[in-house]
Amino acid sequence: MIVSPRRTVFALALAALVLSAPSSSAQDYPSHPVRIIVPFGAGGPADVYSRVLAQHLSDALGQSFVVEDRPGAGSVIGTDAVAKSAPDGYTLLAMSNTHTTNETLIPNRPFQLMRDFVPVAGINYSDLVMVIHPSLPAQDLREFIAYAKSRPGELNYASSGAGTPYHMAAELFKAMSGTDLVHVPHKASGEARNSVIGGHVQMMFDAITTMAPNVRAGQVRALGTSAARRSTVLPDIPTIAEAGVPGYESTIWLGIMAPAGTPTAIVDKLNSEIGKVLDRGDVQEAWDKQGAVPLKMTPAEFDRYLRSDIEKWAHAIKVSGAQAQ
Repeated sequence: MIVSPRRTVFALALAALVLSAPSSSAQDYPSHPVRIIVPFGAGGPADVYSRVLAQHLSDALGQSFVVEDRPGAGSVIGTDAVAKSAPDGYTLLAMSNTHTTNETLIPNRPFQLMRDFVPVAGINYSDLVMVIHPSLPAQDLREFIAYAKSRPGELNYASSGAGTPYHMAAELFKAMSGTDLVHVPHKASGEARNSVIGGHVQMMFDAITTMAPNVRAGQVRALGTSAARRSTVLPDIPTIAEAGVPGYESTIWLGIMAPAGTPTAIVDKLNSEIGKVLDRGDVQEAWDKQGAVPLKMTPAEFDRYLRSDIEKWAHAIKVSGAQAQ
């Protein structure tokens, strides 16, 4: 069959148009406001740092990045809303190690993290701090462990819900310290924090970025921080590992994902712009004072990080016997 020159030119032009479409969409992106869904309560680290990110992205890209808190069901409600959104880069998910934990802890979720989302970028990570209400007689971690062991099942710990870093840090502590503590889940980390400060619940693990001011104000007593090294924010507080539970380590980290099928060019553009925010000197200085460390990675590196974290917490859940409750 003989193909006419006119038809050949048309076919080549059509192919060029198709090939250039993703690049063009990335160049034009964003052309209207972008939502960042935070599936946690207001005032927690994901909410706070998503707003920092949103402000800088709005300034850099000339469109509003709007943070929308949708807490509930251990992050499942807000996350599912993003999973069902159009994969066009205009609805993003602010996520944490709650999500990698829930892959094992909550098997009946309506989504799968690595199937229904694509990694975009990390945001930051920070230590947790274990705090108790000052009315408890324990002055340090060893005293608290002894006190808890003498009262199995009588002491409660607060968290912002099943699968959250606060919940899993406490379950890991229980398993490694041999204590029997009762989980009291709350709808948001702010509610959990207020329960401990008010003396309604005896203890919790909280992000050092949000709890440090309460420690300094004497509203709670800090017994240990969760990383391998002491925090620069609370340098007088020993790590949990050095204070009485050798080998203990747990952190909270945050990142951004998008619905599966989001064009690679848009994912790469977002990753680049988020990386520029993380490189800003003023951002790094502010976060350093709060105890947060930028978590800068390419989408491929973040993908590997997520898969590794899923495996890590699957093992921790098996060892600790933690349950969604």
